[in-house]
Amino acid sequence: MDPHNSLSETVSMDAFSPPGTGQSSYLVQEVQRLETSSLVTDLVTAQARISPYAPALVSNGQILTYGDLELRSNQLSHLLVSFGVGPEVVVGLCLDRGPDMVIAALAIMKVGGAYLPLDPECPPDRLRFMLEDASSPVLITRREVDRMIEGRWQVLDIDEQAARISSYPATAPAIAVSKDNLAYVIYTSGSTGRPKGVQITHGNLLNLISWHTRAFSISPADRASQLASIAFDAAVWEVWPNLATGSSVHFPDEATRVSPDLLRDWLITERITVSFVSTPLAESLISLEWPRDGALRILLTGGDTLRSYPPSDLPFTFVNNYGPTECTVVTTSGTVHPNPQPVGLPAIGRPLDNLQVFILDEQLQPVSEGEVGELHVGGASLGRGYLNRPDLDAEKFVSNPFSRVPGERLYKTGDLARYLPAGEIAFVGRMDEQIKIRGYRIEPGEIAALLHQHPSIKASVVVARDDNGDKRLVAYVVSVPDAEFTHSSLRDFLKQYLPDYMVPAVFVEIPSLPLTSSGKIDRAALPAPGPDNTVGDQLHVAPRTPVEERVVAILSDLLGIQQVSVNDNFFFLGGHSLLGTQLIARTRDFFGIELPLRTVFDSPTPAELSAVIEEMLRKESTSAD
Repeated sequence: MDPHNSLSETVSMDAFSPPGTGQSSYLVQEVQRLETSSLVTDLVTAQARISPYAPALVSNGQILTYGDLELRSNQLSHLLVSFGVGPEVVVGLCLDRGPDMVIAALAIMKVGGAYLPLDPECPPDRLRFMLEDASSPVLITRREVDRMIEGRWQVLDIDEQAARISSYPATAPAIAVSKDNLAYVIYTSGSTGRPKGVQITHGNLLNLISWHTRAFSISPADRASQLASIAFDAAVWEVWPNLATGSSVHFPDEATRVSPDLLRDWLITERITVSFVSTPLAESLISLEWPRDGALRILLTGGDTLRSYPPSDLPFTFVNNYGPTECTVVTTSGTVHPNPQPVGLPAIGRPLDNLQVFILDEQLQPVSEGEVGELHVGGASLGRGYLNRPDLDAEKFVSNPFSRVPGERLYKTGDLARYLPAGEIAFVGRMDEQIKIRGYRIEPGEIAALLHQHPSIKASVVVARDDNGDKRLVAYVVSVPDAEFTHSSLRDFLKQYLPDYMVPAVFVEIPSLPLTSSGKIDRAALPAPGPDNTVGDQLHVAPRTPVEERVVAILSDLLGIQQVSVNDNFFFLGGHSLLGTQLIARTRDFFGIELPLRTVFDSPTPAELSAVIEEMLRKESTSAD
């Protein structure tokens, strides 16, 4: 690989020889000693010093060693200093999953800056808002992205600057960074239509690292996966605790990370020992067959309500986790054991080390066992608060009434929970209308606020409906008189400002929003989507062949939409990769053919998918003759 093409010049897989047992033992002791007084950057540097040839990042069959990671992050950190980056400076980071993303984030933290992860797939307007709101003076990206989000910030294109980066010293700049300095800022959906930046310090991150290392006995022999998008805070958990303890972090390709079957096979082949996957994907994975002698020992999940218990023959430990972004990814954690006669949903476990979790009533008084109250969190993982939002800080971060330490706070999560008899915590739901879908936390008010800006929409409300076991967003809209709009036009309008997971799958037109006696929107009175109220496109084309009839029927049942045109796009109707795997499975069961998942992306309409199926059926018929 040409070192001037990216930050992550790699060595071949054969170049690595694992350290001896004595060296590994020494490394674990060294990390335990450092954890109490060092930053994550110091811990990674310790790995590079003791085991420079150990694998750190593995992607597409190539390895970046700890020595390489240290070198490249140090060189980039010098360039960042020349760009004016130092402690408390927020630096935009808009890169795809992979080694370059990690190198850049590490370099930012080494000079005291805080990295702001930005998903390249997000609409440019949303990316620009976050960069402007965070007053980011620098954006690290690459040439295919930087022209989309131009602004006041300096753009550091890692491809164009590769030669310059490699000219800098191999040692990091001498910059004082403390545990109180910011490590990263992640934006979450905002109820007023304005995303909010959550500030996490080095001290917060260290508490996560220390707990993860102890709770799961992490060692340099572990191999961890990295599946989450850079803008999902689970990526923080996947990367830094593992690099701080000498594990290798492995990156699957995009198709693999969203397909249960492909991911299962990849985890087995790559000998992954610890993996985090979002809740819907985890529920699919634990239902598959697994080899008894596989390397995977821990499957972590979180981000949504877990509804499944593992089978008794699952050959690894299954751990459910809960935590808002404001509390550094994970707040509670607990092993989910097989339960042949389950009563209720799996618990979300117990608090992490150095965290306090209280279930309180409206007067901030503890509720009794079994009673429902709001989860409040305090302790070492509690973030600094929201960036430039003192009003929201005052609302959500309150004084801790159970502490004698001045200034200690509790975060009001807005989540309802109760204590179980064994002391674990059961998640009950949200106090407000906040939604979690496929691991993403969504404020429906943000979507509704944007819909109100559409010239044809007078009022709207967005809710999550659980149809056929799959949660999806449904927008209810009240139009202005004589307005003309279609399903596609509303989706296209929202996609200018929102990522795909925040765009409703279905739009329902109603004459007015139902209200309660107190004047609030009565969500329980909203009608179910049906053929008479669902907003469609102007031209409906019915199935024209038996294959199209079957494909339309499969999609209608899978998506919970009664009328599907042969020209409707699967993804525009609310389909996503996980539903895509179910679509492939159902077509296989009915037609007896095996389609690759890629087919759903390349042929997303019933007409296109039917043409592919018909061609495959013709080939099978011809070969049989």
